[in-house]
Amino acid sequence: MSRYFVDRASRHIVSIFGIVAFLILVFIAIFILKESLPALKELRVIDILFGTKWYPSHDAFGILTMLAGSVVTTLLALVIAVPLALGCAIFLAEVAPVHIRNIARPAVELLVGIPSVVYGLVGMVILSPVIARLSGTGSGSSVLAAAIVLAIMVLPTITSISEDSLRAVPVQYKEGAFALGATHWQTIHHVLLPAARRGITAAIILGTGRAIGETMAMIMVIGNSPIFPANIFGPARTLTGNIAVEIAAATGIHEAALFATGLVLFILVMLINSVGLLAYRRRA
Repeated sequence: MSRYFVDRASRHIVSIFGIVAFLILVFIAIFILKESLPALKELRVIDILFGTKWYPSHDAFGILTMLAGSVVTTLLALVIAVPLALGCAIFLAEVAPVHIRNIARPAVELLVGIPSVVYGLVGMVILSPVIARLSGTGSGSSVLAAAIVLAIMVLPTITSISEDSLRAVPVQYKEGAFALGATHWQTIHHVLLPAARRGITAAIILGTGRAIGETMAMIMVIGNSPIFPANIFGPARTLTGNIAVEIAAATGIHEAALFATGLVLFILVMLINSVGLLAYRRRA
């Protein structure tokens, strides 16, 4: 009888926690929307979303350039990070000897705990000058520098979840492939990776959310110019960086416009998660 009550109590507690988490998300959305209303009422939504000029002193609050900076930087970071993360996950799950795995896995997981400002500092001091020498222009603070730093930051998240997904594949799948004469690499490519695709998809989605929401490191290495990046060696500014750089001194319509920027970022992350969830279910 006591076990029955413990089970029911545990179920109710977990349900309450889930409801509270959802309500917190709703309250955050309501707060951001409320603070954005002055800008949304005074400025046209289309001017905010598709405007290319951000001049608070002239009441110009177009965020398209920052939106482009966030998207381009995130996509480039994923292009760099996903192959490396999948290769690392395969190495840890299927190739590495136990003694090497016991060293490599904690090293990868340790990357998660490094503060983003440290990544930004290393990128600013070491990476940006190298890019400046390669490109021959500017200080090296650029989309490429930001993407490389961002790729390193999301690498452990994608690697850890992908490795867990590979390890969760039933051992019978591998044994069946070996029984049919497949090599180890053929088994990884044609059996393990397709079987683990749901977890790998979830890993990439989480990595995307981490990348598009990163702030401090981006401020330090991307150049913070609210313009369209001419190329990967040019400066840009992200949505998160725009908020962090200007919110302390913003008042009135300027502050409301920054909250509107946060609202756009909130919706963008929700859309990414929704698209990822649909892809996750379609491949199930």
